[in-house]
Amino acid sequence: MADISFQRFALRALLSLPTPILRTLSGGGVVFQGGRTLDPRLQYLANAARGRGVGGALTPELLRAGSAASLALVVGDLESGVRVEALSIPAAHGAIPARAYRPEAQDPTAPVLVFAHFGGGVIGDLETCDVFCTILAKLARCPVLSIDYRLAPEHRFPAGLDDVTAAYNWARDNATRFGALAGKAAIGGDSMGGAFAAAVAQDLKRTGEPQPVLQLLIYPAVDLASETQSMSIYANAYPLSRGLMDWFAAQYLGPDGDPTDPRASPIRAEDLSGLCPAIVVTAGFDPLVDQGEAYAKRLRDVGVPVVYRCYDGLAHGFTAYTGAAPAADTACREIAGLVREGFEGRIH
Repeated sequence: MADISFQRFALRALLSLPTPILRTLSGGGVVFQGGRTLDPRLQYLANAARGRGVGGALTPELLRAGSAASLALVVGDLESGVRVEALSIPAAHGAIPARAYRPEAQDPTAPVLVFAHFGGGVIGDLETCDVFCTILAKLARCPVLSIDYRLAPEHRFPAGLDDVTAAYNWARDNATRFGALAGKAAIGGDSMGGAFAAAVAQDLKRTGEPQPVLQLLIYPAVDLASETQSMSIYANAYPLSRGLMDWFAAQYLGPDGDPTDPRASPIRAEDLSGLCPAIVVTAGFDPLVDQGEAYAKRLRDVGVPVVYRCYDGLAHGFTAYTGAAPAADTACREIAGLVREGFEGRIH
């Protein structure tokens, strides 16, 4: 732990250097693609990652360990004034681990927000979005329930989605346990977690159940069969490349999976009308940026209230980079503010 703390301190000190020095250390020049300029701190991290590389065949175990070690260095500090509780949610296959975040200044009129972390459906756990969940809880003034859903390839589609659905239903039915509005809940997530959130809202519509109060979709992977322009422009982006995205999809779906299934690719649902208000957030340097924007447009076109934000200089996974890039920290706080506005009915 002491070694990690020192490495984190050293990296933060390095990333606090003036922008020209950081760019020089990153090979010089400005990274400008698709009309966007990459944040210099993320440029440095991307350059350093290219130098490390990964030897041998990529496996889920290897990527999980490497991702956890990397994120431990770039994550920010937990927000003060947020109480954290470990708990288990009952499900058909057994208990689903979860973590509840309750702010000291909680608004009793706010719903509980069920949140699913990023990781392509293959990597990630309750630590992945730990800091971001404290930011959400504190600034949106709501309880947040983070879900440790099952991962592929051990548990392929739709296991992870089923876990998030079960957790959402349980949280809605037990909302008062968290000091939230009875019988109400919001749903959210980033990357694959964002796709889960979108699919939950769609599934509830199909079964005739009430919609969530709000859906928060951060750089959502809503189209596993996407061939949009950004998949080519940012094919070699860091930390999510086109090749890695394809690998995630193969692990998640398996050899017989259908990437056009609307529950795996929510943007491919025929009718998106009648869904709850949405906050859709994308990162500029991300193969997924076009599909997130397209999903926001499709929602808006059928009358769903939507707020769309693209953080042009940031990259996929920025919710976990709050300790490395001030712009990522700022974006996370703005997103939490948007959630608060959504709870107040200010999304139109």
